Amino acid sequence: MLQEHDEPILKHWKYIKVKFLDAGQPMSFVLEFHFEPSEYFTDEVLTKTYRMRSEPDDSDPFSFDGTEIMGCTGCQIDRKKGKNVTLRTIKKKQKHQGHGTDCTVTKTVSNDSCFNFFAPPEVPESGDLDDAAEAIHAADFEIGHFLPERIIPRSVLYFTGEVIEDDDDDYDEEGKQADEEGEKEGDEENNPDYEPKKDQNPAECKQQ
Repeated sequence: MLQEHDEPILKHWKYIKVKFLDAGQPMSFVLEFHFEPSEYFTDEVLTKTYRMRSEPDDSDPFSFDGTEIMGCTGCQIDRKKGKNVTLRTIKKKQKHQGHGTDCTVTKTVSNDSCFNFFAPPEVPESGDLDDAAEAIHAADFEIGHFLPERIIPRSVLYFTGEVIEDDDDDYDEEGKQADEEGEKEGDEENNPDYEPKKDQNPAECKQQ
């Protein structure tokens, strides 16, 4: 998600906080991103709210597969003029319909940026999403789980560099199998009744 043009803005990011909502919305939470004043936007806090479902739906209880995110809401960012990194301007040549001459058209299009995180696609009332919107929501919900579950509780360890990712502690299947085979061979050699297997067809030495 992070783009090169996002980096100067994130230098003004101070910290992130997770705030759980009231008892009427169990397990729903708000992520608060706190920023110091900058030339990019006037907001001091950017928020992202996640609505969770922690209980089965009475109409379809067997579809419940544990706690899940039901939806999310971003926030409006009060950006300063010319500082919106989520948009970019492109120029395109095209034929003028009346005169038939070439003219240059300026168009504003969306731009990749981590700040698109605060403007997720709206979910229609029907709940049906196209493939692109579905992929965006899936990635968004994954981040929504990851930040309060993994990053924020370990924030001090990330800051000090002491954090150890789970992937670093796990052997891959090949390495694990090799270690198990080595231990098995070591146990066999330490067994007094162990006899090495003799080659039934020993290679013959030939003089050249």
